[in-house]
Amino acid sequence: MSDQMRNDHENDHDDFYQSLRKKIKDYFTSEEGKTNKYAEYILIAPDLFHLLCKLTIDKEVNVDDKAKLAIAIAYFVSPIDLIPELFVGPVGFVDDISVAAYVLNTIINNTNPEVVRRHWAGEGDILIKVQEIIKVADNMVGTGLWKKIKEMLSK
Repeated sequence: MSDQMRNDHENDHDDFYQSLRKKIKDYFTSEEGKTNKYAEYILIAPDLFHLLCKLTIDKEVNVDDKAKLAIAIAYFVSPIDLIPELFVGPVGFVDDISVAAYVLNTIINNTNPEVVRRHWAGEGDILIKVQEIIKVADNMVGTGLWKKIKEMLSK
């Protein structure tokens, strides 16, 4: 990747990242946001997005896993997904978070987990966070949607 392409990619990443952080921050100052039971997971959505992007350029991550990372990143930035943020606000990121956790879990199993930890900019241990998200994903997005997400990413 040329330096210009990398800079453009990083600027796009920063713009989406900053926009995502603002949307989530604003949501959690609202009454609805203050009482959301999945707040701790929605709050780390920007950090998960950042991690996905960082792992795509890490030489220790294999090509097949990078393809899965690209799918997860595209899912994050796409306005059209199973729970669209456009209609439900930041609560709509629960499917994006679930997709990210599912893909990250695969990478953790295929790569040295320290590679994933090295790029984690959020708080706490990312390996534990991924497992927590996977445990609650069925409830967060609904059984039918979680099953579809896993099937989609297993192909």
